[in-house]
Order: sequence, then C-alpha cells, then structure tokens
Amino acid sequence: MSAYATTPEDIPHAFARAWMARDADALAALFAEDADFINVVGLWWHDRDAIRKAHNIGLTTFFAHTTLRAGVVRVKLLGADAAVVQCRYTLSGQRLPDGSEAGARRSVLTFVAERQDRHWPVVAAQNTDIVDGAETNVKTDILRPADYRK
Repeated sequence: MSAYATTPEDIPHAFARAWMARDADALAALFAEDADFINVVGLWWHDRDAIRKAHNIGLTTFFAHTTLRAGVVRVKLLGADAAVVQCRYTLSGQRLPDGSEAGARRSVLTFVAERQDRHWPVVAAQNTDIVDGAETNVKTDILRPADYRK
C-alpha cells in the first residue's frame, strides 16, 4: 500500500487508510524522516521510525479492531510548499485494559506538511481528543476536563 499523499487534502484519508489496514509502515511513510508526532496524551515521537513503532504497538493491540473515520478536513496553504491540514476523526472499537470495548472517541489531528517533489510528507502532527462540555483540563489528583463557562 502506498501511503504517499500527492496533495495536502490526501493526508488525512491516507492516514485513515493505513490505520484501517493496520499498516504501520504505510502510516509512517506519510511522514518525513525527521518528523514529530504528539499523541493525545502528550507522548512525543521524534522521527519516522519512532512514529512507526508506536503506531505498530497500538494497531496490533488496543487499536487492533478499531474503525477510524475521517470527517471534516481543512487545509491552509502556507505558500506554495507548506500546508497545515486538520481533520476531525471518529475512532471506535478501542479495547480497554480489561479487554472490553471503550466508547467512541472524537479528535482533531493537525498535520504540518511540506511539498517535496510530487508528494507532501508530514513534518509534524498533533492529535487532540475532543471532550464535550469542557474547555480545558485541570489537575487535582488526576487530570480531568473542566468547564468554566457555567
């Protein structure tokens, strides 16, 4: 499976296809060799191989039976050779540590890509969970979402 994105708009869909194929190599191929990826809990991987290894663990264990659906995609070109691409995703089928199924999650994944010849490798990505009814996190005994608007 070729994961290269030929336009910035292709990136979120290529990511979802690689995820659904459980193909960490294809997923990592979307990224530049020295790319960074920050996941929803702040784990920060600093190159393509680390991104591949981390996703391979998830895709073969707790994400092995998930469905990842791309939703709204927004692209902002930063000149002719750079783009910020954001996509709203829905993830379902994640396994909890006890083996039961977790509820569906929604997130926004932000990709920064740079044109190189005929494809657009991702140079940085950050995934952010969407938490309904919250506007920030607070830390007491645990980190939890909070809403100050009430």
